[in-house]
Amino acid sequence: MTYQPIALVTGANRGIGKEVARQLAQVHGLKVLVGARDLAKGHAAAREIGQGAVALQLDVSDRASVSAAFAQITADYGRLDVLVNNAGVDYDTDQRAFSADLDRVQRAFGTNLFGAWATTIAAVPLLQQARSGRIVNVSSGAGAIHDMSAGTPGYGIAKAALNALTIKTAAELQPKGILVNAVCPGWVATDMGGGGRPVPHGAKGVVWAAMLPDQGPTGGFFRDGVPLDW
Repeated sequence: MTYQPIALVTGANRGIGKEVARQLAQVHGLKVLVGARDLAKGHAAAREIGQGAVALQLDVSDRASVSAAFAQITADYGRLDVLVNNAGVDYDTDQRAFSADLDRVQRAFGTNLFGAWATTIAAVPLLQQARSGRIVNVSSGAGAIHDMSAGTPGYGIAKAALNALTIKTAAELQPKGILVNAVCPGWVATDMGGGGRPVPHGAKGVVWAAMLPDQGPTGGFFRDGVPLDW
């Protein structure tokens, strides 16, 4: 029987997540789980993607939702090959660090950092059952320390922390054969991004990291397959 890898993409009912899910399913032939807070929107996206894509109710900021989703994955499949931590919120261009609404920042961290962290923790036991486990954290150049400047304090600092999480989990999971990388899709024309290059171009770099061979890099930060400075 042919081995079909299984991928979970969080925040996959629209934007980059939806396009990543589409490319994984239609181009690479993976079984894709379309993670979505709103299950009805997840079903609509899964129908549009086709190729056996399945919607999964998943709010990464809600620990109970994460637990329920991974219990379902365990019961239905018993493994996971690829986790794409794509879900993200609040590109806060209207805030400054010295005057930020910290309640708002905390909510952003709940999805952009702790949501990815929670899904990673839940996914590792299933990734260890796969032939070649992969974790891709969808990050941003806004989280790069080397040229960080003013603006987007909640989003940028959360993505910097996500990059740090990438380095630590990559080092810890490398002996288990699980590759972990952060990918910046660039400025992309999504609802959150508001402009930039076409969504498929940004998604392609995420898919590249999801489909790395066993000898591929781990613990890196990339855009379009090219390393970025942290």
